[in-house]
Amino acid sequence: MPPNLRLPSPTPRSPPLPWISPLQYLKPSTSTPTPSPPPSPPNPRARARRFISHDDAIRLITRQSDPQKALDIFNAAAEQPGFAHNHATYSAILRRLACSKKFPAVDALLRRMSSEPCRFHESILLSLMPYYSRASLHEKILQAFHSIFPLVRAKPSPKALSTCLNLLIESGRFDLAQMLLSDAETKLGISQNTCVRNILVKHFCKAGDLNSAFKVFDDMRCSDFAPPNLITYSTLMGALCREGKLRDAYQLFEEMIERDKIVPDALTYNVLINGFCRNGKVEKARAVLEFMRRNDCDPNIFNYSTLMNGFCKEGRVEDAKKVFDEIRSSELEPDAVTYTTLISCYCRAGRVDEGIELVKEMRERDCKADVVTYNVIFEGLCKVERFREAMELLENLPHEGVRLNVASYRIVMNSLCAQGDMEMAVGLLGLMLGRGLVPHFAASNKMLVGLCDSGAIANATIALYGLAEMGFSPEVHSWSRLVESVCRERKLGWALQVFNKITNHCEAVDI
Repeated sequence: MPPNLRLPSPTPRSPPLPWISPLQYLKPSTSTPTPSPPPSPPNPRARARRFISHDDAIRLITRQSDPQKALDIFNAAAEQPGFAHNHATYSAILRRLACSKKFPAVDALLRRMSSEPCRFHESILLSLMPYYSRASLHEKILQAFHSIFPLVRAKPSPKALSTCLNLLIESGRFDLAQMLLSDAETKLGISQNTCVRNILVKHFCKAGDLNSAFKVFDDMRCSDFAPPNLITYSTLMGALCREGKLRDAYQLFEEMIERDKIVPDALTYNVLINGFCRNGKVEKARAVLEFMRRNDCDPNIFNYSTLMNGFCKEGRVEDAKKVFDEIRSSELEPDAVTYTTLISCYCRAGRVDEGIELVKEMRERDCKADVVTYNVIFEGLCKVERFREAMELLENLPHEGVRLNVASYRIVMNSLCAQGDMEMAVGLLGLMLGRGLVPHFAASNKMLVGLCDSGAIANATIALYGLAEMGFSPEVHSWSRLVESVCRERKLGWALQVFNKITNHCEAVDI
């Protein structure tokens, strides 16, 4: 059993130990070690400690939020006679330390693992890679990959290569990704399989380099080991659609079926449907949906929603409603996204009441309308200047269990200020401040100026004070406009008292 990990005492300095806690890793002292006092004889009356099994250690380490205490549990388990840490316990403590960003401790434990007799699996290193990525320690991702062979005593699997490659590419470290691919092929003899090459295709498509993406694709077509699959084709078709090359995308779709005998699924069809809708070819998107049905591929809710969204963007409300009715007549159940898509279509067309009826239908069908749905309703009500109904919804919905966000209030506030309904805007401001929310900076300044223009000087100063309490600092134009209005009303003395209080408050909160 390897010696235990212990923390050195800070004062006086303890003699060097065979193992030191990696959380407080210090270089070994060169001074002559002081002999340790002989151990005290065991107390026969002392209560025997409960043996910590491997499952106990894993559970205790996982539940412990303090990384040092988790390491203490790890150490305590190792002190037990006949106990040896295994892959699972090391995996638990490594994840706990990596989650707390104690990467020097992780390095120390990895060094210790190299002398352990138990067998490790490469998953223990793969699980560390995302933590390195989030901490921008990209070189350590590559180091973890190269540590697989000496630690696991087997060369990395294609899954390990694809995991490492994907993290490096997503992090923008193409230099390390290129180094990884070179080392994997020349030093470890790992060939690039379909998954690895799909990652490269995805990277080139995301970067807009379709020539490089199709070069990888052509190599895959010539390979028996890494042929293109459905993911390869879907990725390339999506990139072509984003570039507006719809004809090329559809031609690639036909080649996938005829040449490589790959059967498309609903996701692949959705790439084409979305591509046609985004480029204003909604009728072709509808034709793709019909082609799906004829080829025994039932459209799913995402296919219908994408087509509905295409009709909504073109303002074709009735066509969108027909697609929605097709969903209800099929075995599918419309979800919140589908309902919200049609509600948005109605609201854009000024048919808010029909949108509200759909919200009621959602409640009857136990389909919960979320804040996105209600924000669409707020925009629709404000568009037709039904501000009072929007205000009533803002007042009542939180009491009905609906969680609104600050955008819900800002939609109405911005519309009120644009319309010049300052009295209702002040009422909404009071509601917002009472709920700990602040209007958008531009809307707040616009409201202050609007109050001054309408002659509501008292409301303007009170609104300014309430906003300042929430950390708002008005722009210079709003200040000068308010002072100008106060002077015109010949209430300068009273206004100065308010401004002094506001200024003092702003200085107190360091605005």
